[in-house]
Amino acid sequence: MDIPILHRDTHFVVLNKPAGLAVHPGPGGGPSVEDCFPALSRRRDGPWLAHRLDADTAGCLVVALRKAPLLTAQAEFAAGRAHKAYWAVVHGQPEADGGTVDAPLLKRQNRTGWSMIVDAAGQPAVTDWRVLGRGEGMAWLELSPRTGRTHQIRVHCAYAGWPILGDPLYGKGGGLHLLARSIQLDLDPPLSAIAPPPAAMQAALRSCGWAG
Repeated sequence: MDIPILHRDTHFVVLNKPAGLAVHPGPGGGPSVEDCFPALSRRRDGPWLAHRLDADTAGCLVVALRKAPLLTAQAEFAAGRAHKAYWAVVHGQPEADGGTVDAPLLKRQNRTGWSMIVDAAGQPAVTDWRVLGRGEGMAWLELSPRTGRTHQIRVHCAYAGWPILGDPLYGKGGGLHLLARSIQLDLDPPLSAIAPPPAAMQAALRSCGWAG
């Protein structure tokens, strides 16, 4: 499996995960990011996923090559010190040019599967956002989650009234327009990576003013 590498040092690799690829095998099997691990390192103590992305989300995914760097990175994520930014194209037009969604999230199980909902009984979840561009009935957002709840950005956008374009769970489906745009960890050496928008997002981004 040929997944582009955005950053590599002696401790970590940052992969440019394609949309539609799970990070680890699910109950039904199928391809996953972990299939490429033997090509990254054949050590017994790695590689390891330092965090996770939804299968439908593209972009920066940090992989630790050994166990000690894994624990260091996980501590950064757990403490909220990892600097993460996402790009999304959403249906609708936020009234402001930026703001914060502060809405706790709870996992809900039903007959067809599960999803996350905003519920006072859920875990705290906070997402900062700003508008980078606007188009006809759409907006291009940069989102920075302060917490790392499952589906946080997707649910918060839908809750705010502007679901992410193509979201199969919280929108109308058709292909999720969500990119893990950048990641930065203040380690030694520093880890920093930026992912280019995937082809499937580029037309919508251009309609909102992206000039890439």
